[in-house]
Amino acid sequence: MSDEIADEAFQFLRAHLSGWIRFDGERVQIRVAPTPDGNLVAPVMVAMLRSVDVALELPDDGDDSLVLQVTLEQIEEDGPDGALCDRWCIYHGEPPDVRWAKVLVDAGRYRGYFIDGQALVRANPFAAQEAALCKELNAGCQQAVVDAAAGPGAGGHRLAAPKVVGVDPWGIDARAQVGIARIPAVPQFASAAEVRSRLENRPGGAG
Repeated sequence: MSDEIADEAFQFLRAHLSGWIRFDGERVQIRVAPTPDGNLVAPVMVAMLRSVDVALELPDDGDDSLVLQVTLEQIEEDGPDGALCDRWCIYHGEPPDVRWAKVLVDAGRYRGYFIDGQALVRANPFAAQEAALCKELNAGCQQAVVDAAAGPGAGGHRLAAPKVVGVDPWGIDARAQVGIARIPAVPQFASAAEVRSRLENRPGGAG
């Protein structure tokens, strides 16, 4: 498997945060959010936590989808990982379940390739600056975000009043009525400051 396939699978994962979870013969819809360490977080059912064979289908089980083999690690909303639960709510709104889990990515299958989980789990070096950066982008670059989401490589999303909820070197996550739109960074953002400057220099930016 080439690095190109791994990169493509990673970008696909970050662009598809809604799908299905399979466990013990059951299959239900689920939405996930990325965590600073590169794994995922989601509200879950008790039965999911008890299962030893859990898979995520993003966005479904089609030939072009990404299937992840995952391990669910229960976390508490009022515990040390409570910020991860808050992060999911920022991305998706009210949770459908009251239990929470960190979703650890063990491996993936994409376009017929087996991908080790380490190639899909990429920590966000902008994590410490992310909240402030999202606030700045929402205050001064909203039209630039709208334009970027509608541009080449971003899926052509026509967003109404998007809210930036996540930023990392590989792209921007914006929440809108359509759900979470992923705006990939091509080339990658080298720093948090570059995120601001690149958007500000677009038509509709603050610059």
